[in-house]
This record gives sequence, C-alpha cells and structure tokens, in this order.
Amino acid sequence: MTGQRQITIAEELEELVFSGEYRDGDRLDEITLAARFGVSRTPVREALQRLVASGLAEQKPRRGVFVRQPGPVALMEMFETMAEIEAACGRLAASRISDAALRDLAATNIRCSKAVEAGDADGYYRENEHFHHVIYREAGNSFLEGEALRLHRRLKPFRRVQLRWRGRMAQSMSEHETIVRALTDGDAALAADTLRSHVAVQGEKFHQLMASLRTAAQ
Repeated sequence: MTGQRQITIAEELEELVFSGEYRDGDRLDEITLAARFGVSRTPVREALQRLVASGLAEQKPRRGVFVRQPGPVALMEMFETMAEIEAACGRLAASRISDAALRDLAATNIRCSKAVEAGDADGYYRENEHFHHVIYREAGNSFLEGEALRLHRRLKPFRRVQLRWRGRMAQSMSEHETIVRALTDGDAALAADTLRSHVAVQGEKFHQLMASLRTAAQ
C-alpha cells in the first residue's frame, strides 16, 4: 500500500465528514473502514492519524478515533495564525528565494491554471499545497517552515473544501500570480499582504466555511 493510497483514503474520509455521513462524535472504526475501502487495517489506521493531525478527528485512549469538528472560534484563530505565518514566509522569501524556486512556482501555477480550466478542485489543491510548501522552504528559516507545515496539515481539510466554492479557484489562481510576481520583484510587502489575504478566512468566506461544517453536523 503506497503513501498516496493512504492520502487518498484520508481525503475520502474527510469527504464523508464534510458530507455529513460521519458526524461530530461518531467513532471511525478501523475494521468497518477497511472493509469499505477494500484494504487492510494498516493504511486505514495511518489515514485516521492524518485526520487526527488535521484536527478533524480525535484519538481517545482505549476507545478509538472519533470525529471532532472544531468550533468557530478555534477555527478562526487557526486561520488567523496561518495567515500571519504565511505572510512572514512570503516576506522572508522575497529576499531569499532562488531562481530555481521561482521557476518551480511558475511551473506549479501553470498546472494550477490547467486544474482551474478542468474544474478539478482536488488537482488544484495538490498543486496549491506544493506552491505553499516551496514558499515555506524559501523563507530560509527552518523553525518557521516547521510551524507552517504543522499548521498547514491541521487546516488542510478546510483549505481543500474552500476550493469548491464557486469562483474560489479562479480567485486563488489570480492571487498565486500576484504572489509569484511579488517574489520575483523582491517586493516583500506585496508578497506578505497577498499571502495573508490569500489564506485568511474572513467575512463571507468564514460564513461559507462554517455553513459547510454545520451542514455536515446536521
């Protein structure tokens, strides 16, 4: 069983939570899920740990893994923190990013654009994730990179679901282009400001996200 399959199972479990098939407090049984996906318990167990790491599930000693939806305050605080971490990465990367990394970001944007044209939200997210990881690395601060990666994993299911809102992929793509332009020009302020707004969930975006979670909880 490859790591990619484990990721796929984790993403399918996220979908089951967001669709409401599994609700807040439901137990995610390894044996049942292994039979559902036609795999052994090992990849299911590893997929469940991904959900625990993202905050969509909670591991309870001697009881198992249970669905856990974050409250609005906790989710807002996590996104506010992520937005500031991304801004810091962008500000530092503007003066430190390599030419090779800039070419990598440009190539990633081409793949993102193709995903937008195809209406492929999951494909877009995979490229989007690589895009952000490059910026974390090019900030040139290993501690900051580690914190960015940790919180990025925690928020992954929520960042993925946003891409399915009408017009969000195209908007994200436009922001990516501005970010690459700012990094190419060494414009630290523009890179930081664009990344901050790119990640932040405020106003209507936050209401949409909470509505998605409430629908899953009903």
